[in-house]
Order: sequence, then C-alpha cells, then structure tokens
Amino acid sequence: QKLPVALLLVIGLCVTSVASSLKICAFNVQNRKLCLKQNADVCVFFFLFPPKILSRCDLCLIQEVRDSKGEVIQALVKDLNRLDRSNSYSYVESERLGRTTYKEQYVYIYRNNKLKVKDQYQYPKVGGEGTNETDVFSRGPFIVRFHSSTTLVKDLILIGQHTSPKRAMKEMDELYTVFKWIYKNWKTENVMILGDLNAGCSYVTTKGWRAVRLRSDPRFRWLIGDEQDTTVRESTHCAYDRSGKEPGSAQPFNFKKDLRLTEAEALEVSDHFPVEVDMRPNHRYLLRHEL
Repeated sequence: QKLPVALLLVIGLCVTSVASSLKICAFNVQNRKLCLKQNADVCVFFFLFPPKILSRCDLCLIQEVRDSKGEVIQALVKDLNRLDRSNSYSYVESERLGRTTYKEQYVYIYRNNKLKVKDQYQYPKVGGEGTNETDVFSRGPFIVRFHSSTTLVKDLILIGQHTSPKRAMKEMDELYTVFKWIYKNWKTENVMILGDLNAGCSYVTTKGWRAVRLRSDPRFRWLIGDEQDTTVRESTHCAYDRSGKEPGSAQPFNFKKDLRLTEAEALEVSDHFPVEVDMRPNHRYLLRHEL
C-alpha cells in the first residue's frame, strides 16, 4: 500500500521561525564499557570528554550501550548535569536487544527543561503488529515520542536504529515500513530517522541502494552527503554518520580537532564523530546517521 503523496512530502521535523531551534545529535560511543575495566586513568578520560560533546545537544541518541548494570549511562548523565548547570538532563533507554548473547541498548539523553518523553515503543513487539524483530532487524528500532516546550511543533518522533553491517540495506529498507506503522498508530508526520545505519563504504552497493526505499524515494531527505568523512581515523574516509546539506544545518562534529586530542586519544572515546542537526526555521528533515 502506497503512502499518500502529501505525507511523503511533509515527512520530517518542522521548526518554525517563531520558536527556538533544537540541536539533535546521534553518537556511537563505542568504548562505553571502559569504566567497567580496572583502569582508573581510562575511566577518568572517558567521562571527561563525552559530557563536553553531549552538552552541545538538546537531544542525543547514544548507541551500542552494553552495560547491563546501567552504571555507565547513569554516571555519564550525572557528569553531564554537573558540567552544564544551565540545563537539566535525563535519559530514556530501550530494552537490551540482540539475537545472541551480544546485547545492546539505545539511549536518548535529553534536556528535560526543553523536552519530555510522551511515549515510547520498541518495534516490533513479538506477537504484535508488523514483522517479527528476528525476521528483519538484528536490533529493532527504538521509537520515542518527545514533547517540546520550545518549538511550535510539539510532537517530535525519533526512530533510533543500529543496523547489522551485513544486513544494512535490508534493515534500512524496512525502516520505511516502520515509518508507515508510526503514521498509522500515532497519526503524525514529524519523524526523524537516526542511528548507526552502516550506510556507507563496503556495507552498501550501487544496486542495493536502488532497492532501499528511504534512499530511492526523492521525497526523503538525507542530510549528510556521501562524500563526507565522519570517521576519526585518518586512514578511513566513509560517510557512515549522516545529517547535513541545505536546507538543514547538519554536520559531523570533529571532537578530535575541537578538543585538541590525538587520534589515539579520540579513539578512546569513539572511532566515529557524532552528527548534529540544527533544526532551522521553516524546513523539514529526515536525518540518517551511520556509524
């Protein structure tokens, strides 16, 4: 069943000129378990820099969280609140997801003086609507509906997704079905897709791209161009992390340069830069972010 043309034309977030903007980010902090190791120096280093990075954002999706006790995120948010006293931060997290003993969580960290969690859904629930998670997604999308107190558009829905590299194109294509589910159940078009989609370099093919509905349908906006490099290592050049051309203000944040870190130091935080989108007045967006 085809989506109405009008719906596809207005997919995304709309922030109007009479309201303040939002900065939305996505970041795969791959070394999220460092503080569980017996290495106090590394632990201090890890918590020194991510709060500085995250304090730039009103809302940030953190990926690849593997701390089953929940200690790392709690400590990270605590440090973030200590660093940025002009704002107050909270978080909402998904279930631990994965087909094997390897499990991950999605975590949204947000400024609770600007945003509130209105609803959340782990897609798809076993026995619920849609395709069973094990049939398509290695880690099903975590969907959160935020209420914004500072923008004219009050409901902002984020679809967080970390694809499996070997199934990246199939999982990305299925996100089109996820969007249709959101529209059917929540009756809103204010949707942003973000996360580690692995949509670059060896994980995608030219032929495969044509079959990905989010890519082939020109009415969806992908904000970071294929030519950009969002990786920390100088030896790689891949647009894994997406967000960014006009009409939006979207780009990777090079924290290595900004914080004056060596490559080795930056890799202790992550091997990818976060992506940031400033939601400008009178525009609509779809963000992809791949790590």
